[in-house]
Amino acid sequence: MLTHHLLFTVSCLLGCSAESYVIDDRIGLGREFDGIGGLSGGGATSRLLVNYEEPYRSHILDFLFKPNFGASLHILKVEIGGDAQTTDGTEPSHMHSKDEGNFFRGYEWWLMKEAKKRNPNIKLIGLPWAFPGWVGEGTQWPYFFPNVTADYVVTWIYGAKQHHNLEIDYIGIWNERKYDPVYIKVLRDTLDRVGYTNVGIIAADGDWSIAAAMLEDPYLNDAVEVIGVHYPGTKTVKEALLTEKKLWSSEDYSTFNDDIGAGCWARILNQNYVNGRMTSTISWNLIASYYENLSFGGDGLMTADEPWSGHYVVESPIWMTAHTTQFTQPGWFYLQTVGNLTHGGSYVALTDRKGNLTVVIQTMTHNHSQCIRPPLPHFDVSPQIATFQLKGSFAHLTDLQVWYSKLDFETKKDTLFQRSSPIKVYNGSFTLKLDVDEVYTITTLNTGQKGTYPESPKSRPFPKNYSDDFTIDNPPFSEAPYFADQTGVFEYFRNSTDNGSHAFTLRQVVTEQPVTWARDADQTISIIGDYSWTDLNVSCDVLIETPVTGGVFLAARVDQGGESVREAKGVFYWIYANGTYKVTNDIGGQRVLAEGLSGTREGVWYTLTLRVKGYFATGMLDGYPLWKNAVVLEPKNGWTALGTLSFEYAQFDHFEVHAE
Repeated sequence: MLTHHLLFTVSCLLGCSAESYVIDDRIGLGREFDGIGGLSGGGATSRLLVNYEEPYRSHILDFLFKPNFGASLHILKVEIGGDAQTTDGTEPSHMHSKDEGNFFRGYEWWLMKEAKKRNPNIKLIGLPWAFPGWVGEGTQWPYFFPNVTADYVVTWIYGAKQHHNLEIDYIGIWNERKYDPVYIKVLRDTLDRVGYTNVGIIAADGDWSIAAAMLEDPYLNDAVEVIGVHYPGTKTVKEALLTEKKLWSSEDYSTFNDDIGAGCWARILNQNYVNGRMTSTISWNLIASYYENLSFGGDGLMTADEPWSGHYVVESPIWMTAHTTQFTQPGWFYLQTVGNLTHGGSYVALTDRKGNLTVVIQTMTHNHSQCIRPPLPHFDVSPQIATFQLKGSFAHLTDLQVWYSKLDFETKKDTLFQRSSPIKVYNGSFTLKLDVDEVYTITTLNTGQKGTYPESPKSRPFPKNYSDDFTIDNPPFSEAPYFADQTGVFEYFRNSTDNGSHAFTLRQVVTEQPVTWARDADQTISIIGDYSWTDLNVSCDVLIETPVTGGVFLAARVDQGGESVREAKGVFYWIYANGTYKVTNDIGGQRVLAEGLSGTREGVWYTLTLRVKGYFATGMLDGYPLWKNAVVLEPKNGWTALGTLSFEYAQFDHFEVHAE
C-alpha cells in the first residue's frame, strides 16, 4: 500500500482534484439489495466440475459459495435441463418423455445442494433454455400448450424439494426468447394451485420489453415478481422503474476471466445499481468448467477445466465479487446517496439498518473494463481525491475497515482483496486517494477473509491413454466422466438383457428433436479428450438399437462443438443398421471420404476402431480392416467423439483412446 500511495502521489503532481460525497440515510433508503450470483448451465458450463477428485472439488466449491471466504455468492441460478444444446453442451431433462421422471440426472441438483451446504441462505433460481420435444408436441413453441409447459416446470420444482430437499426461490420463463403473457399467468396459477406461492417468477430474461406490457396488464404485473434483463449495459428504462418491481441483471458479464474481465465485473456490480437501479447481478457463467475450445472458453468467475489433473485457478473476478458479497447480504438496503465519481468510477453505499455500513468504490478505466457485450461508450477515469462525509446514522463512526484491490496492467502485479489498515474517520468524514483500476470496500464489518488453500496440482493435458468401460452400478452422476454431450444426452445404462461384458453401457436416450435454443446438430454427439490431438487410435463397442434407419459413429479430430456443432468437421466413421458404412469429413455426412458394405445391423455389438495419422485414416470393424487410407486434409486436430445418426437409442461400451 505504501508503494501504491507513492505512485499515486507522483501521478497527482499532474493535477488531482478533491471532491466531496455524502453518505446519508436521513433522506430515506434506496432499493433493497437482492444479492450477487452465478449461473451454472445455460450450456453445460459446470460439466467438468463434478469429475474433480477431493479435496480439490470442495476447495473450488468453497471459493464460490462459502461465506466470508471467496466469492461468497448470494444466488445460484441453474439451467433446467432440456436435452438440447444451450451454448457449450446439453443438460439432461428430468423428463425425457411425458410418461417418466428422473430427478437424479445431471449435476445441477448436486451443485445446488453443495451451495446450500456452504450457505443455507443462498437463493436458488431455475430457468429453462430448451425443452424436451414432447413439451412442444411437435412444435418449436412450448407456449402453444401453456398448461403442459407449466406442469413440466413445476414438476422440476417438486423434484427439487421431494428428492433433494431444495427450496427453489425463483423460476424463469424461457431464456432469451419472446415471452408469452398467457403462459406467465398460467405458470403463476399453476404454482399457486400446488402450494408454491412463495416461488417468485422472473421475466423475461431478455430485454426490458415486458415492463411496458406489465404496466398495461395488471394480471401480468401481479404474476411477475422480478423483471430480469440480460446484458443491460448498466441502464434501465422508465417503464421498468414505473412497475416498482425488483429489477435484476439476471444474466451479465459473459467475459473472459482475465483482468479485463475482472474490471468489467467490478464496474457493473456498482453501476448496475448506480445507473440502472438493478438490485442483483448474476454472472454467466459461474465457473469455466467445460472444454476451453468450446464457445466462450475461459468465461466464468474462476477456471476449473482439468479434473484429470486437479488443476484449477482462482481468477481475479472471484475477488472483485468478494468486495461486495463479503460485506453485504440480501435484505440490506442501498442508500439513496450513491453515484458516479466526478473524475470517473462509481460508489455505492449499503446498510443493514442496524448501524452497519458498507461502501464499495471502483475506478475501472474504459479499456480495462470492457465486457464482451454490450459495447461500452467511451469514458475517462483519472486519479482523484475523494472525501466521504458520513451523516445520519453513520455520523458517529470513528474508524472503518478497508479492503483493497488494484488491477495493475503495467506491471502485471495485481493486488487482490488485500486487507489494509483501518481508516480513521475525522469529524464525520474520511478521504481516499483513488488511482485508476482500483476497488475499495470501506465497511464497519470485521468478517471479511481472503480464503486460501494449498496450491492446486499443476496443469497437465488430458491423458493420452484413456479408457472407460462404464461399469458403475448406481453411479453418482448420470454422465460418464469427461464426456461432454453436444447434441443428445448420453447416460449410464444398466442393460438388464445382458449379464456379460455389456451389462453396463453408455446410452444415447433422446429420441425426438427437443425444443431447441441453439442450432443442435441433426445427429447426437458427445465429445471427449484434448482438442490438440492429431494422430491417435480410438475404439469403442457400439450397439445400434433402431432397425433399418439406425446408425452410430466414432470420430476423431472433431473441431466444433457448442453452438457451432452443426458445422463440426473431423473424421466420422459410421456404421448403419442397413448393412453399410460411410466415412465422412463432417458430422452432417455430406463430405464422403469412403463408403461401402459392412454387414452391420441392429441388435448386434460391434467394435469400431479408427486410426488417424497425418493425412490418412483407416477403420476396422471387429478387428478387421473395413476401409484404408481415406485422405483427410482437414481439420488437423480436435476431440474424439461418439454419437448417433439421428435422435435414436444406441449404446456404447469399452471406449479406449491412445493419442500420439
